[in-house]
Amino acid sequence: MGALHVGHLSLIQTSKQKSEQTVCSIFVNPTQFNDPSDLIAYPRPLERDLEMLAGAGCDFAFIPTVEEIYPHGSSAPPVDYGMLTDKYEGASRPGHFNGVVQVVGRLLDIVEADMAFFGEKDFQQLAVIREMVVRQKREVKIIGCPIVRSEDGLALSSRNTRLSTNGLKVALELSQSLNRAQELALTMTPAVVKEQILARYKLLREDIDLEYFDIVESKTLAGAISWETGGFRALVAAWVEGIRLIDNCEIVPRKIELAQDQQNRAAKV
Repeated sequence: MGALHVGHLSLIQTSKQKSEQTVCSIFVNPTQFNDPSDLIAYPRPLERDLEMLAGAGCDFAFIPTVEEIYPHGSSAPPVDYGMLTDKYEGASRPGHFNGVVQVVGRLLDIVEADMAFFGEKDFQQLAVIREMVVRQKREVKIIGCPIVRSEDGLALSSRNTRLSTNGLKVALELSQSLNRAQELALTMTPAVVKEQILARYKLLREDIDLEYFDIVESKTLAGAISWETGGFRALVAAWVEGIRLIDNCEIVPRKIELAQDQQNRAAKV
């Protein structure tokens, strides 16, 4: 949606490695904002964005108007993908995924892409888009790209530009809590890890307003009950200085690490 940063450019770089031509759309989609004030405040530095795309070697910039994307009106049809759309971002931002599915479908129709690249920072969104492609039987490959972080660990986001210097420091708690969850997962169950992290956020509630923190199964987003299934993600959303931030990371519990070590040793033999 514009206000590009290094994280966005990493998607361009990955696309250029895998594609013959790369198209970047810039469109602040009104149907995925459930808060009108958030839509108004969303940064739109278009000239700077175009300079960054040119510098990254992007072949085409697609900058449509609302009328071009929604010639027959912008009301987004309801989407129900079960837990993928009901929980976390779906619960916190009613109608958000209706707009996401609607606009991504329109962009794919217009550009006719063979591959589409999305950042893992919006991990739930990525899961929803993958499910959309399956349900709509679209012939496009959805490729998730790793989160890009600042040197101190903060996940890069267009919203970070609205934080003060102190706010940026406070926001580091999101990535730090994710790192802590990974450490705890080496010796504790998912429930205990979650309890420990939530206790930490309670101590910081004067500076940071936690919306949710959870550990889920990566494919289904079902809450993790044990480490038996494999494939886990920690998700967090919180408010800092009135700005809503999200982050996530893969969680690799101890038993999976040991299994990987055993496989590596067997491979060497």
